[in-house]
Amino acid sequence: MGTLYDLVGGDQWFVDLVDRFYERVAEDELLKSMYPEDLTAPKAHLAGFLIQYWGGPADYSEQRGHPRLRMRHVPFEIGQAERDAWFDNMNAALEEGGLDPEVEEQVRAYFRNAADHLRNA
Repeated sequence: MGTLYDLVGGDQWFVDLVDRFYERVAEDELLKSMYPEDLTAPKAHLAGFLIQYWGGPADYSEQRGHPRLRMRHVPFEIGQAERDAWFDNMNAALEEGGLDPEVEEQVRAYFRNAADHLRNA
């Protein structure tokens, strides 16, 4: 198997995943205050990061430098509740992505680990 990026046919799958995720964030009372009202930049950043991480072009790093995920999230208090809300919203968006169950579980495991890693409170 190639990369997830190749498997899903490129950028659009990631853009759609991020759109589904942020639709949920906009309705999530715990999370929405952590994001700006205009989600254009956060959507572009997350989609670009995921595209690069899962085997697509390195546009994210070319534009923003090293991902430095922990550093970029330091300004936000991310406890267990925030971690769980983020993961639950991302997991719901992922489940609508039409991936093979085994591949979906690999992506879910990545998001679970990322959510755990970014907890800082």
